[in-house]
Amino acid sequence: MNRLATLSLLILSLAWQMPATAASATEIDIKVDAALARFRQEVSGGDAFLAKAKGVLVFPEVVKAGFGIGGEYGEGALRIGGKTADYYNTAAASIGFQLGAQIKTVVLVFLTDKALADFRASEGWEAGVDGSVALVELGAGKDLNSINVEEPIVGFVIGNKGLMYNLTLEGSKMTRIER
Repeated sequence: MNRLATLSLLILSLAWQMPATAASATEIDIKVDAALARFRQEVSGGDAFLAKAKGVLVFPEVVKAGFGIGGEYGEGALRIGGKTADYYNTAAASIGFQLGAQIKTVVLVFLTDKALADFRASEGWEAGVDGSVALVELGAGKDLNSINVEEPIVGFVIGNKGLMYNLTLEGSKMTRIER
């Protein structure tokens, strides 16, 4: 069997294993708690940075898969004052050369009341259109306390091997969901 056929079968098997029903509020909250604990552990200065946030939107498991045409989807929660305020999903589609699948964690930190209010007032908020998200890249020896963040919304993408670099959230649409 050639590599393309093998990879196609892998992608299909991953899609088959995804739950057919949406996660409950309790399931989302448990995964968000775990994602935030991982963020605090892996991102130096992360705990102090989160303490300054007006709100934190966490998508613990965003699944991205593609075979020419790709898509991604995940569910998460907006935390304000450490408590879940609302639940959201994120979705994006893409066309082009792509082959494979990955799972990532996305953490969006709202640093101003206005950015948080604008996000919450939207029907469907799209990164790069309705608001700019500054993705933070931390090199060796740096932590969040050593960089000057001036953007109202800061994003982090964490993969299986830690903080991921050179990624974009452009085109990702976030929509409030009922749980």
